[in-house]
Amino acid sequence: MADVARLAGVSAQTVSRVSNGFPGVVESTRQQVLAAMKELGYRPNSAARALKSGRFHTIGVIMFNLSTTGNTRTLEAIATSAAAEGYAITLLPVAVPTQDSLRGAFTRLGELAVDGIVILMEAHLLDAATVTLPPRAHVVVVDSNAGDRYCVVDTDQVGGARTAVEHLLALGHHTVRHIAGPADSYSAERRVEAWRAVLRERGRAASEPLRGDWSAESGYRAGLRLAADRDCTAAFAANDQMALGLLRALSERGRRVPQDVSVVGFDDIPEASSFIPPLTTVHQDFSEVGRRCVEGVLRQIRNDREETGTTLVPTRLVLRGSTAEPSGRS
Repeated sequence: MADVARLAGVSAQTVSRVSNGFPGVVESTRQQVLAAMKELGYRPNSAARALKSGRFHTIGVIMFNLSTTGNTRTLEAIATSAAAEGYAITLLPVAVPTQDSLRGAFTRLGELAVDGIVILMEAHLLDAATVTLPPRAHVVVVDSNAGDRYCVVDTDQVGGARTAVEHLLALGHHTVRHIAGPADSYSAERRVEAWRAVLRERGRAASEPLRGDWSAESGYRAGLRLAADRDCTAAFAANDQMALGLLRALSERGRRVPQDVSVVGFDDIPEASSFIPPLTTVHQDFSEVGRRCVEGVLRQIRNDREETGTTLVPTRLVLRGSTAEPSGRS
């Protein structure tokens, strides 16, 4: 850094500011420093920086499912938000969501030297007494019931599901069938509970939910069963992919949407507006979830203390062409 400063005719502090991307450096001076770096082949030494500051400027991310829309979009938002704060991410995918794999993931991230950790999980691992996070770990958990012990960020699953079911009932449907996500998923569990609660409050019948695995194929299989039930006039799918499978099943069985059956999804994936018909769905703000995850981790790092509590990111219902009043209603 001293060599670069001499060649560029600036102070070492200016070189540091340029190499770290800080604002406030005159553009001509920045270009002068960058030219000196290039001529000398200078690259900042991250290991030396870590030794000096005690921080690695890296956030570890443990993820148990790379295939779901919510996880991939949240991961993208975490990476973008971290980069904006001058942090990189180290992704550690875990194939099988078990207690041993979670403990092993923490051990490996410790070896990789990260300042904080974000966990994206569906399985109920943090509920188990045998699973404890490392002491003094700066951790944020996405989609969990562990807000009494850790910092949790989640979408308002209950509020979103309630809005979907209430919308269908307000249109005049007597009841609403539900295609739920996996039984071990926090978000699926909350959506099922909210669906049941609304029907119970309105004195409406609630049959057992049909279970899917978030895929369009599982929605299709459940949809074939719903299509065979001529009393079914409204269905709420726990995500848009399963709603897509449901739309296919209804179409194949000659049930029109929304004339015969109204359908609501959850997520508001970019393709939802291109479904046939365009899908009414609950919008999740994955970018905001990711941003708040990074915000929570960095706050703990900077204050050097752990936090607890749950932050909920609001949802909103997006009305499109897949819902309508039931046929025959005046």
